Amino acid sequence: MALAATIHRFELELADSDRGVYQALELRVARHPSESAAFLIVRVLAYCLEHAEGITFSKGGISAVDEPALSIHDLTGQRTAWIEVGAPSADRLHRAAKATPRVALYTDRRIELLRTSLAGERIHRAHEIAVTCFPQPFLKALEAQLERTTKWHVSRADSHLYVTAGNTSFDTPLEPQTLFPGD
Repeated sequence: MALAATIHRFELELADSDRGVYQALELRVARHPSESAAFLIVRVLAYCLEHAEGITFSKGGISAVDEPALSIHDLTGQRTAWIEVGAPSADRLHRAAKATPRVALYTDRRIELLRTSLAGERIHRAHEIAVTCFPQPFLKALEAQLERTTKWHVSRADSHLYVTAGNTSFDTPLEPQTLFPGD
């Protein structure tokens, strides 16, 4: 018998002064049995940092092989952004960049490891794919605060991310990079 997904409820106060986005968000996020806490946290943070009209999690969750972790669609239903989480294959990034005007990647991996794993692979518009790497210590600290119902204040200011859970605050610089500099 297959294990069922665990539903996590996030009550988020988002204040993204870099983009002028201020929103109270209530998310119900299915966590696949094979999904790590860090991966779940990266998905939720990516949702916050990309939050815009038309943003959605994929219907199949992390098991959806032909869908990104997150998408942004315009009012016509056209996908305008493909947002990956983790360490997608070069083929997946290539297909995303061919199909969508903007591709972003949020990961818990170091950029050097991603670059090594994707080196020599064909990725359409690789130089345009923005990559945001969250440091392991930051994610581990947030994992300790993760519950089935989680309340966070998430803010971005001057390319710095702050997450407050209860009376504890965590922060990390946000330095989006490209997959391959100089492409």
